Amino acid sequence: MTATTESTQTTQPTQTELTYDSTSRMVVTRRWTIHVNEAGVGNDETIILLHGSGPGATGWSNFSPNIPRLAEKYHVVAADMPGWGESDPVTWQERDHSTALVDLMDALEIDKATIIGNSMGGGTTLRFGYEHPERVHRLITMGSSSGGPTLMGAAGLTEGLKILQKGYRQPSFETMRELVDVMTFDSAFATDELIQSRADMVIAHPEHAQNFIDGTGKKAVVELDHARLRSIDVPVLLFHGRDDRVVHFEHSLRLTSLVPNSRLYLINGCGHWLQIEHADEFTDQVLHFLATS
Repeated sequence: MTATTESTQTTQPTQTELTYDSTSRMVVTRRWTIHVNEAGVGNDETIILLHGSGPGATGWSNFSPNIPRLAEKYHVVAADMPGWGESDPVTWQERDHSTALVDLMDALEIDKATIIGNSMGGGTTLRFGYEHPERVHRLITMGSSSGGPTLMGAAGLTEGLKILQKGYRQPSFETMRELVDVMTFDSAFATDELIQSRADMVIAHPEHAQNFIDGTGKKAVVELDHARLRSIDVPVLLFHGRDDRVVHFEHSLRLTSLVPNSRLYLINGCGHWLQIEHADEFTDQVLHFLATS
């Protein structure tokens, strides 16, 4: 392998001490430098967590409530995909998260992993499953699109996607508050600190925002081949919130009809950020799935 990591961690904090800074590292791959938050180093099996496409999204912001418990049993890598967070910027023409994931696994010397993806990250998870089947144990998605309009979800932008795009153009505290409100069924858990951190991340990386804006309407953040979805033969667990205003839950119903060895876990009173809004239930079900599939 030609890729190398920029730094290695010699010690790991205990799971109760996990923070953004204590788990943060940069990984140099063949094509991009990718930021990750890494925990549970030394555990035998790896889980890779992939975030959604929202403004200010990172692996840590999407999965920080879940990482400590997952890292008790598994080696956990939460990645900022190129074009997001602290990772390299990419134009919309260069965006290829499936390839970025292969490069990251090669750089970290991970042969196979369970991939868990939220929204855009769920699309990457499924695409990776049929493009690189030899590199996956299991696949888990939450709030993922099936790659087209559905019977109940009209074609065009949903309410949530409209606000998501607004967040890239107007990354203010007020806009991020709108984003949190539309992403969740009950936004009471969202602190001012969380909202401000999302705004700050967009402002800190204007190149990411501009590249996302430039690609709007020109290319889907992840494109799925429905015929190839049928070739996935590893166990697949799909999560969706029944009250998701960003990606309608019928997308996951469609995915269960396309992916042979799949099952759907649907939660009432839940929006798009299922793994945050119902963090304990989500983590419980993930751990059960990993232990029994």
